[in-house]
Amino acid sequence: MDEKTYTVPYGKGEISFALPPGICGTVVESKKVTPIADVEAAIAESLAKPVNSPPLRELAKLGDAACIVFTDITRASPDHLLVPALLAELAVAGVRDEDITLLCGIGMHRASTPREKVIKLGAEVAARYQVIDNEPQNPAALVDLGTTESGIPLSVHRAAYEADLLIATGIVEPHQYAGYSGGRKTVAVGAAGEAMIAYTHGPQMVDHPGTRLGRIEGNPFHEAVSEAARRAGLRFILNVVLDDHKRMAAVRAGEPTAAFLELVAFARELYEVPVPQCYDVVIGGVGFPKDANLYQASRAASYLFFAPTPVVKPGGFLVIPARCQEGAGEGVGEQRFLEKMRGARDMPSLLAELRRTGYPPGAQRAFVMAKVLEGARVVIVGSEHPDLVKTCKMIPAETMEEALRIAAESLGPELDVLIVPHALLTLPVVTGG
Repeated sequence: MDEKTYTVPYGKGEISFALPPGICGTVVESKKVTPIADVEAAIAESLAKPVNSPPLRELAKLGDAACIVFTDITRASPDHLLVPALLAELAVAGVRDEDITLLCGIGMHRASTPREKVIKLGAEVAARYQVIDNEPQNPAALVDLGTTESGIPLSVHRAAYEADLLIATGIVEPHQYAGYSGGRKTVAVGAAGEAMIAYTHGPQMVDHPGTRLGRIEGNPFHEAVSEAARRAGLRFILNVVLDDHKRMAAVRAGEPTAAFLELVAFARELYEVPVPQCYDVVIGGVGFPKDANLYQASRAASYLFFAPTPVVKPGGFLVIPARCQEGAGEGVGEQRFLEKMRGARDMPSLLAELRRTGYPPGAQRAFVMAKVLEGARVVIVGSEHPDLVKTCKMIPAETMEEALRIAAESLGPELDVLIVPHALLTLPVVTGG
């Protein structure tokens, strides 16, 4: 009897469970790394010695308009540390408070609340500076950046484009489409218009074999993000890599491409972990803030499914503990996801429809989850909205024990289970058969 207790994140806490007899469990986590002890000193050092760039205080000068694009509440980027450090550099250069705009890169997510702005920036910064949200559906707030050679329409928020100095924060971690997030994506998607987000999240892009988790080389999504940020005028980034416990493991500042690539190299060493086989059941932890709604929490299932090789066997189960207290999510994109999933007869017909008609931003999560649900079953454990989970063609379970019982009833009592406590920060790579 396996009496070992396993733990995975759930909201701001954890869920503990044991595996029934006959079930073999394997835990995989990203590599252990010593977190940075003095994060403020590390940030200051990165700003003093930026990658392939003069220090920010030398790039800026009195009279410049500066725009810092920061991540929204769905991202764990420690902007409450990063943004004040950037502001201090701008102050040294003589940039006035009234010439600085802090732009929350919400993409197509809902607008950030006043409380969330305080959480992301700190109360003093949120009160002292102009803080605005991206407006992806407001043409007056956007600047057309033209199209790429492949026809992708590019756009960015006017405050970002018109700034003399455009800066971004971010977190470099595995990303479903971009390969790795952070770098230029905070501006290129977070501060973009709906048309650009729609195209880069459309069926042609998502179906492309180069649009893969952990891959930036030959990735058309990454290429579009890079071009959009270049045209928008992004000149400087301050990005981090976090460990499984959301502690800062690395920080770099500097020229967007060079600083990003240094962090990607670090992140790959940290996050990409070999596993010997595919599994009957894969349990993926999410935790706060990503498990606040089903749109975000479902990323754990798609990350595990769209790893370089799927880690779950065909017809297997992906088990995701997630509170989903916000339901599907309150933003335009989240509601579009819900609408598509609710109206689907089955996954093959939904995929066929979306490939034929295309879809607006947000609905790409329905497209991705339809691809996942064609090959595996997804169980959401502990959701505060179990009926919504059913509506989205997933299986609700109150407890981990119930989820494992559902899997055993379908596949038999002897199961191989992979437990990935931090599924968004661990990239299992199957090395065996």
